[in-house]
Amino acid sequence: MQTKDYLRLLVEQIHSAVIATISADGHPQTRVIDMMLWDDRGVYFLTAKGKAFYEQLMKQKYISLSATKDKYSISLRGEIANIGSEKLDEIFEKNPYMKQIYPEDTRSALEVFAVYEAEGEFFDISDPSHVTRDSFVIGNIQKKQEGYFVSEGCIGCKLCYSVCPQKCIDISQKPVVIEQNHCLHCGRCAEICPKQVIEKR
Repeated sequence: MQTKDYLRLLVEQIHSAVIATISADGHPQTRVIDMMLWDDRGVYFLTAKGKAFYEQLMKQKYISLSATKDKYSISLRGEIANIGSEKLDEIFEKNPYMKQIYPEDTRSALEVFAVYEAEGEFFDISDPSHVTRDSFVIGNIQKKQEGYFVSEGCIGCKLCYSVCPQKCIDISQKPVVIEQNHCLHCGRCAEICPKQVIEKR
């Protein structure tokens, strides 16, 4: 899937996410916030200008969020921008329940924030014996290659496969290849490798 597919899933199917910022006392603080809209530029949410959450967003300009539903999860961490009332009317049209929370002109208390540059991760455990994960980015940042990787020096002993919970290591070649979209990042393969050629990136 592409970034747009994950953003659509986040907004239209999962909808509510836990967002983390840093509170005034220096500790992490979370709250549940609805993801209201998405487009090619990113994902959008809003909050009232009188809230401590608003102050944190304006000061930190960075969030981390996680959302889950029906054994799917999406996480994002990245930069945000306050876009004021831009997209506010569109958000209310696509999320009609907001008209009851903020009727008529009381929506002027709200401002919209865009997550415009972020790293994301998708995780699917609907088939527990065959999990699926993927990473994606919003904006102009490099997609990082994370996980466990087998380098030269692999002797093809298959010990890594024997301890892999998901059996997601292709042992038909040498060096063996870890299927990143199914790896749990548990590290058991690296621990058992007799040549220590499996590295975490």
